[in-house]
Amino acid sequence: MWGYGYYGHPMMGGYEGFGIMGILFSIFWVIVFIAAIVALVRFARGKSMWRCRHGHGEAALDILKERYAKGEIGKAEFEEKKKDLG
Repeated sequence: MWGYGYYGHPMMGGYEGFGIMGILFSIFWVIVFIAAIVALVRFARGKSMWRCRHGHGEAALDILKERYAKGEIGKAEFEEKKKDLG
């Protein structure tokens, strides 16, 4: 009959669902999909790692300038760290 599988009944277009291999293949793609989502989230969060930890969004150079202005570090140390941040 037209449209029926090998065994005479309509099941997945005659492919019988690939049995255990179909299940393993499906589980594999679910794992790949979840891993991709986790990787994207980690990548997106990684862009904010250069920000200050307490969430004010200050860049490292701004903190360095603030420490220099308060007198916590000297000019030589400020210039050296500024060059390191470069």
